[in-house]
Amino acid sequence: MLVLTRKINERINIGNDIEVFIVEIKDDHVKIGIKAPKNVPIYRQEIYNAILEENQLAATSQASLDNLGDILPKITAEQA
Repeated sequence: MLVLTRKINERINIGNDIEVFIVEIKDDHVKIGIKAPKNVPIYRQEIYNAILEENQLAATSQASLDNLGDILPKITAEQA
């Protein structure tokens, strides 16, 4: 992991398209701004983890498997 020290309004570039900058530092909070292409998803860690959990649950639930069994014949018929 790379750890950098930045002050307010200083920036970090990730590749050619992503820019991270420090907007505000107050007490024990840091407010950051992120400029990135719209096709790059950006999530808070807790939201990202919740999405991963939901995807994992959906992929392994019996209801999802049952739904997949219903959907696959329709997709196959549409592609034929």
